[in-house]
Amino acid sequence: MQFCRMYTGEDGRSHFENLDQSHRSQHFLTSLTVKTLVFKNDDNRDILGWHNAPRRQWCITLFGSVEIGIGDGTVKTFGPGDVFLAEDVTGQGHTALPKSWVRAFIHIE
Repeated sequence: MQFCRMYTGEDGRSHFENLDQSHRSQHFLTSLTVKTLVFKNDDNRDILGWHNAPRRQWCITLFGSVEIGIGDGTVKTFGPGDVFLAEDVTGQGHTALPKSWVRAFIHIE
């Protein structure tokens, strides 16, 4: 399982950071207050170009995959069970190439 966050660095570009998945991780020991849970099953073509996350949100891939690209050329492919925290709400943003991507977005405060 991939478990990471995507955030805007001081250089204005998006970056990936792997998050702790151990049984002692704060992410597995803390309850989160969430605003909304949204399930999506479309291949939204609006996300193909450079864009920012619309809000801080967790994204859990349920089926299919998505390739997320960031400014330094890094591309990560997220498949079923992979989770990332999208926090790059400013700056250059990222690209996304969905392939039958079914996902859950959890909007957080």
